[in-house]
Amino acid sequence: MGDVLAGIHSTWEFEADSVLIRFERGIRTPKLFHVLGERRIPYEALSAVELAPGGKRGTVVLRAEPRRGADPLMEAAAGQLKEGCDPYRLVLPAERETLADYYATELRAVLGADADKPAEHHLVAAPAPPHSFKAYDGKASFDGETVHFRWFWTGASSSKWKAGDQSFPVSGLEDVEWRSPEIASGHLRVTPRGGRPPENGEPDKDPASVVFGIGYGLVHESLPFAASVLEAVRAAQPAALAEATAPSRTSGGAHAGVRADPADIAERIRHLGELHEAGLVTEDEFAKKKADLLSEL
Repeated sequence: MGDVLAGIHSTWEFEADSVLIRFERGIRTPKLFHVLGERRIPYEALSAVELAPGGKRGTVVLRAEPRRGADPLMEAAAGQLKEGCDPYRLVLPAERETLADYYATELRAVLGADADKPAEHHLVAAPAPPHSFKAYDGKASFDGETVHFRWFWTGASSSKWKAGDQSFPVSGLEDVEWRSPEIASGHLRVTPRGGRPPENGEPDKDPASVVFGIGYGLVHESLPFAASVLEAVRAAQPAALAEATAPSRTSGGAHAGVRADPADIAERIRHLGELHEAGLVTEDEFAKKKADLLSEL
């Protein structure tokens, strides 16, 4: 397209295969936009485009809808962002409605054939690490490979103190859960592979969670953190699947001439089952790989 549409708080630059969204850093611009800076959204990451009257009189809104699973930021947000913090929402003066309608039509014309289907992998980059923020009960940090929770003596529960500071390599994680600090029980929780939250489900007692509160875990700090971890976790999962389903081999790479260790096979099947329960392996894949592993006994 090669054109620019300037709105309130952001500008959209339409390119051949993507739209580059540049966010302003004004005093009235949401702090989340300051952190995001700019984001490149491939057209294949979009599912729909709409133009509607704005919330304030004299404005219109051009909004693009990302495909489910295409953007780690929106996947982590899970519908919890306030309207004004939606990075896919461009607010324009009403006099630009005709121009906005033109671009909405152009965007719809370039949506892919799979626009109505979930994306198989992330198509939009998450904010790059490192990230850190202060929660109510500890400091969370992420260097791109490992999530660290360091507890504060003034806020952490006794169960967290007993467990000690925590470190979670992304290769050993299944998922990330972010609950906005702007609603009740805000927290960030990572789920270790094969792990489960405590029976009571309370993040303040779970060493794999940090809890938010007034002035802690703010959206512009904790959401980019969650998105970056989620992106790394999703990228690591294909390798985890390959490891779980790889055939037993000798150090030289050839199949061993003896039967495989039953304990090793059982562990691989257990790991494969965890991936299946997490929705990362289909029923057919699970059955086939399980049969392959059992055939080695």
